[in-house]
Amino acid sequence: MLTPERQRLILELVKEKTVVKIQELVDLTGASESTIRRDLTQLEEEKYLKRVHGGASRLQGKLQELSMTEKSSKNLQEKKLIAQYAAGLVEEGDSIYLDAGSTAFEMIQYLPAADIAVVTNGLMHIQPLLERGIKTYLIGGLAKQKTNAIIGRGALDSLERYRFDKCFMGVNGLHPEFGYTTPDQEEAMIKYKAITLSREAYVLCDESKFSEIAFAKIAELHEASIITNNLDEETAAQYMSKTKIKVVKA
Repeated sequence: MLTPERQRLILELVKEKTVVKIQELVDLTGASESTIRRDLTQLEEEKYLKRVHGGASRLQGKLQELSMTEKSSKNLQEKKLIAQYAAGLVEEGDSIYLDAGSTAFEMIQYLPAADIAVVTNGLMHIQPLLERGIKTYLIGGLAKQKTNAIIGRGALDSLERYRFDKCFMGVNGLHPEFGYTTPDQEEAMIKYKAITLSREAYVLCDESKFSEIAFAKIAELHEASIITNNLDEETAAQYMSKTKIKVVKA
């Protein structure tokens, strides 16, 4: 089977199933595992799919965005693992920025309650922060219904009044060439502004976000450290040359 025909079959199966294993592709095409791995590498470089451990998956749409409710239930155990580690980085006397993301939301239960201040644009974050007795500031602006995030010019103006020891961000995609991205350019601007106002910036993301590219760029990889739950050696090597990565394991 010629390479174009084999790669066409690979893409068709990925589109149909979303995630496919290498062995499925070997069985489908009759090619060797090493040939399939080369095909997947080429197709990932051409941005047709992304490689995952033991196979490949379909890329999400550039504008595709889940609601906060949908995000909160997806990969929950991985998010809790990442969130617990990230919260452990917060020290007494810190001022921190918590992004409206679902993994940042999971951090709240693990934060030290005494002598820290939290600034956030996440509407869902407010109640649990107050219940824990944490000094909390909500920035002003437009309330975005789908993600429960405060965005817009008012939000940018509000952020300018603060400076942070650390900020913790969610993203929809991160890529070694295109950096951190999210579907909404207004949310991207808020995230980037918070990064620039922070002494240390952290991106919280589970393994599903790697090699994804969303519509609006937030920042370059080196502008924040990454906290994640799982990476294979090949994927890790692509990112570790550009920024710091902490892989948290259960």
